[in-house]
Amino acid sequence: PFSRSLDRRRGPKRMSTSSTPRPIRTGRIRRSNETLILIAAEQEFARRGFDGASIGRIAKSAGVARANVHYYFKSRENLYLRLLDDIVDRWNQSFPENSSLDEPYAIIKQYIAAKLEFSRHNPAASKIFAGEILRGAPLMGGRLKGIYSDWLQSKVGVLRSWMQEGKMDSLDPYHVIFMIWSSTQHYADFDFQVKTALKIQEYSEDDYEKISETLTHIILKGCGLTPQ
Repeated sequence: PFSRSLDRRRGPKRMSTSSTPRPIRTGRIRRSNETLILIAAEQEFARRGFDGASIGRIAKSAGVARANVHYYFKSRENLYLRLLDDIVDRWNQSFPENSSLDEPYAIIKQYIAAKLEFSRHNPAASKIFAGEILRGAPLMGGRLKGIYSDWLQSKVGVLRSWMQEGKMDSLDPYHVIFMIWSSTQHYADFDFQVKTALKIQEYSEDDYEKISETLTHIILKGCGLTPQ
């Protein structure tokens, strides 16, 4: 047949020289570009706030074309909200699930340590969130209402169950959580103030050990908790 003779003249079909399927390569490139953009955006928004941040500077810092930023994130607001969502999600994961069955001392100690680790390694992210809250959460207000009705209510329930069982002192669970938030995030949001007072340029390993020991001791003891 004609089609067969045409195939013979063209020679054998070339096989792909790549062992990686195209969709997988495309997926990896997308994840890589998104990561680069998010890292650059985190620094830009932390340094200049939402109103002062520039997509052009973010693209330049990420090493991608400005059009690429708009391809992955349709607008500056979309990129900003993605960062805020990631921040809150990582914070929420710091408090173990199904923790009501565990001892409060271990869980709260672990939560304090995780929040401090986030402040230590992601200070820019913490500052972005603080900046959004300080301006009245105009872009994230609706999302925060969802967080308060879901995650926060569930953790308040956990603390209340511990209090009812006599595992810790009877306190307002909301303010216990607020105290953990404020004290752990302080070392990222107000790092300039802390470093100036301590006469240091950057936090050292020893600094964070002292911070962790102090906050953990005060909060756990204030809740009437001791190692079991």
